[in-house]
Amino acid sequence: MADADAVSRIRLIRTAQIGPVTYRQLIARFGNAGAAIEALPGLARRGGGRAPVVAPAALAERELTAVAKLGARHLFVEDADYPGLLAELDDAPPVLTVRGDAGLLRRTTVAMVGARNASAAACRFARQLAFQLADHGVAVVSGLARGVDTAAHVGAIDQRQSGGGTIGVIAGGIDMIYPPENADLQERIATEGLLIAEQPPGTEPRARHFPYRNRIIAGLSVGTLVVEAAPKSGSLITARLAGEAGREVMAVPGSPLDPRAQGCNGLIRDGAILIQSAADILETIRPIDARMVRSPGTRFDGPPPEDASDLERRDLVSLLGPVPVSVDELIRQSGLPPAIVQTVLLELELAGRLERHAAGRVSLGAEP
Repeated sequence: MADADAVSRIRLIRTAQIGPVTYRQLIARFGNAGAAIEALPGLARRGGGRAPVVAPAALAERELTAVAKLGARHLFVEDADYPGLLAELDDAPPVLTVRGDAGLLRRTTVAMVGARNASAAACRFARQLAFQLADHGVAVVSGLARGVDTAAHVGAIDQRQSGGGTIGVIAGGIDMIYPPENADLQERIATEGLLIAEQPPGTEPRARHFPYRNRIIAGLSVGTLVVEAAPKSGSLITARLAGEAGREVMAVPGSPLDPRAQGCNGLIRDGAILIQSAADILETIRPIDARMVRSPGTRFDGPPPEDASDLERRDLVSLLGPVPVSVDELIRQSGLPPAIVQTVLLELELAGRLERHAAGRVSLGAEP
């Protein structure tokens, strides 16, 4: 029999209208997923809509069984061994599926990303950098894509004996292989490094999944290095997410005549750290004073939400509209305690009336 609490947590996570922020607020308020599921109808009713249909227990049990059969396990955001750097993100995945050496999550981690159609020189340089970083005990994180990602994984994976290694984050389920030519590399990472997926087993990678994967890559790492990237590429999205999370953004410069170097050169122009060697990366990510090192288990959750009155609910809803606004601005303009604002937003989201956007912004959607 599957663990009852794990079943409840999977049910809550796989329920429509319950995203990462809502999940963490529900757990903070009610203590466990079972109690949160029981409270959903009342919360949604106060938000002016119907409660979301909770994912059935059978679905959660099947997922737990499938993950175990694959030699993997779930890692919930409440767990002590969930990566602390990733947990700092407001939209940290409530659950990860991991296969391999989870001890790599306790190492210093650096993300390395770049173009899929990277030049031979860029791939060789990425492989060399990853090898040297892993030799210094750094775990190199990437997304198992063609080009720079593949080179980074290959360079780092042979240095496991030096304390480093590699972590691969994939866009689909833990059992999905993409791209097909990296099947052997993905299996090797799962057995000699660490493979991570946010989506449930059996989920094929779709275009919408890759930005979610990118936030995990950036969130796991103290810094993100872009080796080669064209403008508007996914690698630049990862770099932007790293910057928004307060992590180091690094880039390798390239020829202005090569379109694949424009993204990196633009990052450097906008303030990214110019990287020419592994020593540059190590100097960037290692603090001058050891006392500045963050605890890997740090959490930044706010206080548990509190009940709101009808008047407070009406006042806050009147400030919302179709244009996204930051939660901090809602707190400032309403004059309400942050916990009360959290409660009302939670109720509205569960009722299907609230949409959450990037950078902690929210908007009022159409009536359900």
